[in-house]
Amino acid sequence: MFKRLLTTLVGMPLLFVVLIFGNKYIVDVIVTVLALVSIHEYMKCYSEKYKPVTWIGYVCAIAIAFLHIIPREQILNYLGITVVSIVAILFVQVILTEMKTNTADIAITFFGIIYIVGFFAFIPILFGYEKNGEQLGKFYIWYLFLATWGSDIFAFLIGRTFGKHKFSKISPKKSIEGCIAGIVAGVVLVLVATVLFNTVFNLNANYVAVAIIGFVLTVVGQVGDFAASCIKRYAEVKDFSNLLPGHGGLIDRFDSVIFTAPFAYYLIILLL
Repeated sequence: MFKRLLTTLVGMPLLFVVLIFGNKYIVDVIVTVLALVSIHEYMKCYSEKYKPVTWIGYVCAIAIAFLHIIPREQILNYLGITVVSIVAILFVQVILTEMKTNTADIAITFFGIIYIVGFFAFIPILFGYEKNGEQLGKFYIWYLFLATWGSDIFAFLIGRTFGKHKFSKISPKKSIEGCIAGIVAGVVLVLVATVLFNTVFNLNANYVAVAIIGFVLTVVGQVGDFAASCIKRYAEVKDFSNLLPGHGGLIDRFDSVIFTAPFAYYLIILLL
């Protein structure tokens, strides 16, 4: 508990500094580092049973650093081209190794690239979001972190104190009470942030739309948490690594964030 709290107290201020004072290029680089470490954790946890193609995972993670060199309106097109290219490259790997790398290996690799690198990429894409020449992503990015990490913190505290009904055997420490508290807290936090943005920065975000976004993101964030637990159970590991005291690996800390990031981006451009 103490190690978890200490890691949070150190990590959260660093996040705030980056989101408040950083620009889209700095965020690109930082997310690249996070994605590199995370794809390494993912590949390593499967290395006992499979032979994932690690090099292509690293190349894809490094590519995040160049996201905003691409014209904004073409980013999603480039992501689509990248996905089909990765599939082709992975099968070339199978052919060249004469199936020493097999289809199970490339399936694990491809899933990891989409789940880790692809989802991570939506964080800088959201941060750099612009509308009518105004950079709105620097505000909307807070919805992602408040809805996921805020929900996670309250779900942990309420679940630990009042949780009596277990939610799932996949993650036995989570309770229904904690999950409900997390959803409520996430919605409240994004609404409070919107009051600040609308009052101080004249954002003019619609509160009903923000409440819907907050609700969906908190629910999806909890699904993301369970998704990471499913992966760990299949790989038979407790944590993805021991990099962060009290939390485990980077994926253990960012599981809900990366899972939610694409939903945050598309919900925001559709509703706001």
